[in-house]
Amino acid sequence: MTRRFITFEGIDGAGKSTHIAPLAERLQAAGQLVVCTREPGGTPLAETLRELLLHAPMDGVAETLLVFAARRVHIERVIAPALERGATVLCDRFSDATFAYQGAGRGQDERMLQALEGWVQEGLRPDLTLWFDVEPALAASRRAAARAADRFEAEDLAFFERVRAGYLARMRAAPERIVRIDSARDKGEVQAQIDAALAALEARLR
Repeated sequence: MTRRFITFEGIDGAGKSTHIAPLAERLQAAGQLVVCTREPGGTPLAETLRELLLHAPMDGVAETLLVFAARRVHIERVIAPALERGATVLCDRFSDATFAYQGAGRGQDERMLQALEGWVQEGLRPDLTLWFDVEPALAASRRAAARAADRFEAEDLAFFERVRAGYLARMRAAPERIVRIDSARDKGEVQAQIDAALAALEARLR
């Protein structure tokens, strides 16, 4: 597999982060150059913006603008250079998260999100998006067992139901790119779903 941009999406507690490092190791063992990164974050400035997003009170518009500011820096300094070097980039969240969280979750206008997406990303989209789907109640129990809640994780189940519906809408709009992963299954079964999605991507791009 040559250079690819692969994103991992899902509500907090879906388990996506668990599978990024193992996939990176498998791709590296196959001889690929791999860059792992995350959003918001990936650069010192974007990580600073991440801390604000996770912990500072703000309205939905300010939240959305900070997300896209962090993304712009991330693309310019990490993602685009890595892709130009021929690396496969594995990114924990990207623009689908913005449409799910700030759009469906917070109720921000989709036309604003689309305009910002165009200006900030300049056509950059993932080759494959793995959507780790799980019932919000199960995700909440996983989060509670793992860590203290940040500003997003402290939201109620209704918020995460809206976010999940946002991801579903994104998948239905781009079924060739977004693959649903049933992350309620055990780790081995989830990995098998990931491997099948990667095989389908390679068949599609041949």
